[in-house]
Amino acid sequence: MEDEIAGLETRLKNYEKEVKELQDIINNKKNEIEESKQLIEKYKKQQNNVRNNREYEALAKEIEFQTLEIELREKQIKESKEQIDKRQKELDEAQKEVDERKSDLDEKKKELDSIIEETEKDEEQLKKKSEKIQEVIEPRLLNAYKRIRENARNGLAVVTVERDACGGCFNNIPPQRQLDIRSRKKIIVCEYCGRILVDPDLAEEISEKVKKKK
Repeated sequence: MEDEIAGLETRLKNYEKEVKELQDIINNKKNEIEESKQLIEKYKKQQNNVRNNREYEALAKEIEFQTLEIELREKQIKESKEQIDKRQKELDEAQKEVDERKSDLDEKKKELDSIIEETEKDEEQLKKKSEKIQEVIEPRLLNAYKRIRENARNGLAVVTVERDACGGCFNNIPPQRQLDIRSRKKIIVCEYCGRILVDPDLAEEISEKVKKKK
């Protein structure tokens, strides 16, 4: 959820940047219109002091050109305003989505804090048990296990085969490899994510033993 919110906030910043750029374009076009209007006034005054028709026509063409420039800039301003309205609507929708996601995230964090508090005692007991077990495990295997955990996104180094796929990365596990996993004669790792694979029955057996000890 945090990653999703970060993505949405990046989108918000992009929309805001686009709106600012469009507003800058509008301001520049308005300045250009003012410049054209000033030139038109200047040329009209010059027409009053021309010496011949040729000069008058030349100034008339300049006035016509600046008038067309004004019309073009006004059209560009209108198009930019339409784009701003569109981006603003998308911005408002994205902001609403961010607010909703943040609200959901706050609720999930509260739930998580509550779960952590409830399971803190069990977690400490399991940590102590884990430390004792580590003392009797071959260092090479223990280091490999820790390395897998560090690289795994969800922290799971051991996963079951579920629906013919790795329970960690969900890539397909060939039938022969599944037979090797069920035989439990050696440690089998997923060739895609590197997690240790076990069959669901073994996971269930371990879970039952843990419950009985409790």
